[in-house]
Amino acid sequence: MKTATPFVHRNLPRLLLQAREAVMAHTRPGLRQHGLSDQQWRVLRVLGEHADDPEGIETGRVAREAYLLGPSLTGVLTRMERDGLIERERSVQDARRTVVRATALGLSKVQALQETIEAHYAWMEQNLGKAKLGQLYALLDEVIALETPETETPEELAEEEER
Repeated sequence: MKTATPFVHRNLPRLLLQAREAVMAHTRPGLRQHGLSDQQWRVLRVLGEHADDPEGIETGRVAREAYLLGPSLTGVLTRMERDGLIERERSVQDARRTVVRATALGLSKVQALQETIEAHYAWMEQNLGKAKLGQLYALLDEVIALETPETETPEELAEEEER
C-alpha cells in the first residue's frame, strides 16, 4: 500500500494559479464581451502600457511581458492583426525583428476594460485594505526576484526568445 508523500509546505504554484483564476473570474466576462481571450488581453495590456512608444514594441518583449511563448504569441498576434487590434511591421533599427503596436480599436478596448479592471482592484483594496494589498504586491515582487535567475541579461533573454 502506498503512503502519501509528507510535504511540509503548501503547494505554492497551485495556490498562485488558484489566486490567478479567482482574480481572472472577475475579468473574463469583460474580456469575452469585447471578444478577447486571456492571451489577447495580456498582449493588449502590454501594448497599452507602452502606447506612447511610436516605434512599437519588439515581439520578444511582448512575449516576456505578456508571459507567452514565442509560437503561441505568433498565433495570438495573427488573430489580433486579422481583427484589427494590432499592427506589425519590421523594426526600423533591425529588420530581423518585428515590432507591434495597438491600433485605435485595440487601445479603445484597453481603455474600456481598464475602467472595469481598476474598479475590481479598488474593490480588492477596499476589502483587503490598502496596506495588505500593498504587502501582497511587495511579497509577489520579492518571490519573483528570489526565483528569477540573475545569470541572463534582458538582452540575452530577448535573443533566446527570438530563436
